[in-house]
Amino acid sequence: MLFSQIPGLTGVKKQLIESVKSNHVAHAQLFAGKEGSANLAMALAFSTYLNCENPGEEDACGVCASCQKNMKYIHPDVNFVFPTSATTKFKREDATSEKFLVEWRAFLKKSIYGNVADWAMDFGWENKQLIIPRQESRNIVKALSLKAFEGTYKVMIIWLPETMNVNAANGILKILEEPPKNTIFLLVSNAPNLLLTTITSRTQQLNIPSFSDDDIFNVTKALEEVQITDDRASQIAYMAEGNMRLALELVHESDNETDDFFKNWMRQCFTYNFSELVQLADEFQKRGKGFQKELLDASSKTLRETLISTQNVDALSRVPDAEKGFIEKFGSVFSSEKIMEVVPKISEAYYHVERNANPKILFLDLSLGIAKVARS
Repeated sequence: MLFSQIPGLTGVKKQLIESVKSNHVAHAQLFAGKEGSANLAMALAFSTYLNCENPGEEDACGVCASCQKNMKYIHPDVNFVFPTSATTKFKREDATSEKFLVEWRAFLKKSIYGNVADWAMDFGWENKQLIIPRQESRNIVKALSLKAFEGTYKVMIIWLPETMNVNAANGILKILEEPPKNTIFLLVSNAPNLLLTTITSRTQQLNIPSFSDDDIFNVTKALEEVQITDDRASQIAYMAEGNMRLALELVHESDNETDDFFKNWMRQCFTYNFSELVQLADEFQKRGKGFQKELLDASSKTLRETLISTQNVDALSRVPDAEKGFIEKFGSVFSSEKIMEVVPKISEAYYHVERNANPKILFLDLSLGIAKVARS
């Protein structure tokens, strides 16, 4: 991975490169960013730059032997630790990262902005809880006890350290605080608040911002496998809110699929058309969890934009021009008081969707709750 392959975030890239040039590379760094951010990509690009044989002013060379190996995620001095689960071959404690490196490399090439659910689905663990087991701490200590094979630095990348077993986290405290010479820890977290304070206190935190709307617009427009209009790219950037993973998912959705479903849903809620709401609940169930979460997320965004519109705080609005007319009409029915009643209901529904609640019952209950508020 190269810095040039990551859109935007110029300030973060410059900060990392300057730390190498000035020989002030912190031995333990926490790349903290929301889901869909560039925290993993940035850690991989930084790892490439650290051991590049001919580093440039703004990026690794990309052509030396070290860069070529890093681009394939096979550099002998770069180690990976990531959450796993038991399989038919390995017990929970024995299912450590080195057993799944082939699959991990394939995942990185395909889903650099993916989350733990994508990783689980990709490997067939979708119904299991993934963790970093206790044995992993012993493997980390063992791997870092060896000197670098060919690079200047030995790098340990830990993806989602918040999934670490408590014993595993405690097992790396000593080496995290006092690692061997030229050893760099790069912890990539989507939820640093879930980490043990004994871990965070030993790291230098680097906050990776979410992508800008322009970054997402440019990435989606540049995709070769699908062609989208400027309006659709703007809509995706608005919906994604800096989440590149979500943006790339939305690219493959129908332009107005979620939007049309939401508008029809609200129309039936307003008119209290119970029979139609039941049919929509059936459809909601059939669409699958991805659509369900996207719809609820889109609903929250629409309500937020409506609230901004009703309060005349246009500077905070991110809604595309094509949707402003709908937002104004929607605001004429939903007052700010009603919006404040509905938002918690949608947030609660999203929470239960993620935890595999019955989608038909959940959606119908939410619809009746919204209808009650709308008609009050």
